[in-house]
Parts: sequence; C-alpha cells; structure tokens
Amino acid sequence: MKVEERLLKYIAVKTPCDEDKETVPTSDCQFELAKMLAGELQELGVKNAQLDEKCFVYGIIPATEGYEGKKKIGFIAHMDTVSEFCEGEIRPICTPDYNGEDMMLGTSGRMLSTKDFPHLKECKGRTLITSDGNTILGVDDKAGIAEIMQMIEILRDENIPHGQISVAFTPDEECGSGAAHFDLEKFDADVAYTLDGDGEGEIQYQNFNACEAKFEIQGKNVHPGSAKDVMINAVLIAADINNMLPRYEIPRCTEGYEGFYHLLSIHGDEGHAVSEYIIRDHDAGSFEARRSTLRHIEKSLNEIWGKGTVTLTLKDEYRNMEGIVKEHMYLIENARRACKNAGVPEDISPIRGGTDGCKLSFRGLPCPNLGTGGHGYHGPLEHATVEGMEAAVRVVIELIKIFADE
Repeated sequence: MKVEERLLKYIAVKTPCDEDKETVPTSDCQFELAKMLAGELQELGVKNAQLDEKCFVYGIIPATEGYEGKKKIGFIAHMDTVSEFCEGEIRPICTPDYNGEDMMLGTSGRMLSTKDFPHLKECKGRTLITSDGNTILGVDDKAGIAEIMQMIEILRDENIPHGQISVAFTPDEECGSGAAHFDLEKFDADVAYTLDGDGEGEIQYQNFNACEAKFEIQGKNVHPGSAKDVMINAVLIAADINNMLPRYEIPRCTEGYEGFYHLLSIHGDEGHAVSEYIIRDHDAGSFEARRSTLRHIEKSLNEIWGKGTVTLTLKDEYRNMEGIVKEHMYLIENARRACKNAGVPEDISPIRGGTDGCKLSFRGLPCPNLGTGGHGYHGPLEHATVEGMEAAVRVVIELIKIFADE
C-alpha cells in the first residue's frame, strides 16, 4: 500500500477529541482508528502489537540479528484531530500535477492561496491532497501515522537491518492530556521522535511553554435606566481585559520564537462573563512575565470594581523540551544527517505549539519532532503532498540506518 493510500484510509475515520471531557480517550471514536491500526501492525508482522484500555496502540519490531545492542529508537504519531470543522463527512480531493497557484476547495467558497501558504508555489507538479473546504483533512496527525506504517512495510520488504524499533499511536494529543498516560515501559525505547510536524525535513526540539488562562467576571446587572453608579457590566470588563494586553502580541503578528496571548472566546452577559486565553512563549522568563501580566490585570480590575469581581485561573499545559533534548543533541544531528542522506533539505525551526514529545521528554524519553509534509493544520485549509509524505518516509528510513550504524 502506498503512503497516500494509507492517509486516505485513516482520514476517513473521524477522530475529534473532546476538550470538555476528562476521560482518556476523550472520545470513543478514537478507538475505531486504534483497532484498525493495531490490526494493521499485526498484518505487517508486528506480532506483539497491542491496544490498551486507554486507546494507546503499541508495537515493537525486534532488532535484526546482530543489532540487538543498538540504541532502541521509537516513533510516535497521534490519532486524534481537533474538534473544529468535523461536523460533516471528510471528502479528500487529490490534485495530480498541481499548478502551484491559488485553488478553490470544492464548492465551499474557501481558497487555498499562495499568499497564505507561499510554499505552495514550490509544490508545482506534485500531487496535492486537500479537503473539499468544508472540514479539516486530518493530516494532523494521520500523515504521521501513515508514514510510520509505510516505514514498517519498507523495513520488512527491503530487509533493512536495524536495532529495536518501537512505535506508538496515541489519543488526545490535541487536548494535551494523552501523553500523561503513555506507558513508557510498554513502549521500551531509549529515545524517540514524534512525526507531528509540518513540511518534510522539519526538525524541531524547541517548543512553547504553555498555559491556559480563564478570567471569570462577576458583574452587577440592573435596569439600564437606573444603572448610574450601580451597574457593573461583565462583558465590558471582559473587553477591558483584552484591551489591557499588548495589542500586537497575538498569533497573527508573531513568528519564530516570539510568544503571544491568544483570545479563544468571550461569552456571557452583563451579569456574568468568561474570557479564555492560551498563553505561549519559548523563553521561560518571558513566559512567567506573561503570567504575571495576567495576574496584575486581575489585581487591578478588582481594585477598580471591587474584590471578587474578576477571578483568574491559570492551568499549565506543557514546557519547552529544549532543556531536555539539548543533553541529547545527537538526536538532532542524526536527523540532519538523515535529511541529507534522503535528499531532503533540513529545516530546524521552533515548534509554535506543542507535541506529545514535550511531555514525554520531561518523563524521561527525549523526543524531538519531525515534519510529515503537511501544512495548514487545524482548519479546512489543511493540505499535504504525496511527494512530501514520501520524503518524510525516506528521512525516517535513513534515520533508522544511522542509528543501526552507530
């Protein structure tokens, strides 16, 4: 089976996580894909493939005879998708010999534009895979799953010698809750890579420090005709909170290592309102400064409107794994060599988000991230190219060869 055939098979199974639930998995639909993947691993000869009660799929490929002493390497991808744009059936569109120009997505009215995605011009002549513009595609991270499966098939069919290789497919990465339940003992690897990045050749080991912030505002609602010096409009205070934050430190205006405040929602009425944010920064000091800014806003507004008017709750999500991976920089050097050997230009860049590898690194499994050939994640503009996915598979194969030679 070709890697793009695997992708199309997997994205047909919708697997949105549910951020409002605390179970693992947060959605039962993830089990449908997990069962499929466990079965495929067994068909590929991974005899000990297993699916556990929390929807994690594990498999171990024993070392080739004579390579048992090599470092045990793992590869991980996640099965869930975001919940947004998942209402309808996912209808992928394959465009062979793509012309590298703007393209309408089905009849959705949405356009995949070279202005928003300049790399599209470099995809001219490739086979482009998109949704019809009404839903996500699911490339994040079913491209990574497809590439790991393709890697296993190539190792088997081409008899490529290797040390022990562990693979895992995880639930609830998008919710940030899955990795806490990852069974390191079952996985049995010394080091690992997630395949959860963007373009092929991407190598990432620096991610955001991240937290969620929730402001709850208790207003005082009275008839507007008699509101003088009495009414406290909770929705207006929620708007004030956002106006007190740096105007241009938002995702649209930041890049690279620059952090941001991202407003997710404001909802409520005059009497009660809630505003929710995510806070991100690569630098630990800057991240703490952002948290302090939010606390200062809470304090200031309570001084103005009265104690208990504004309540801030901060919830940590993940930390920058650079501090862990920098002690194992051979992982990055090996990935760079693999890109060179595969004929794929390397792209060492920070993750403007997080992956399972962040939490796994802090749990003792150093775990950088590799690109899958996908782009435009978390919305109906998701896309990938067949050639980009094939390149990602070549990089992984070359990486396995490098670890086998060490």
